[in-house]
Amino acid sequence: MANIKSAKKRILVTKTRYERNKSIKSSVKTAIKKVEAAVAANDKAAAEAALLAATSVIDKAAKKGVYHKNNAARKVSRLAQAVNTLA
Repeated sequence: MANIKSAKKRILVTKTRYERNKSIKSSVKTAIKKVEAAVAANDKAAAEAALLAATSVIDKAAKKGVYHKNNAARKVSRLAQAVNTLA
């Protein structure tokens, strides 16, 4: 256990950020799964709606620094590509 005050603070801050990042990553994964489920069901309308919501969640995560901007862009691109394959 840390004895120095700044080290104790870093432990607390790291834990807080870890929990926040974990929550945001979980919501991103859920949004992605909703899009993939709609694509698997061949439901274009639902897939497009889910894609819009997922894009918003992913962009917010990137803005907060949870994901690198290129990683977020790649996730959005792959989802959009999957939705566009539906007839």
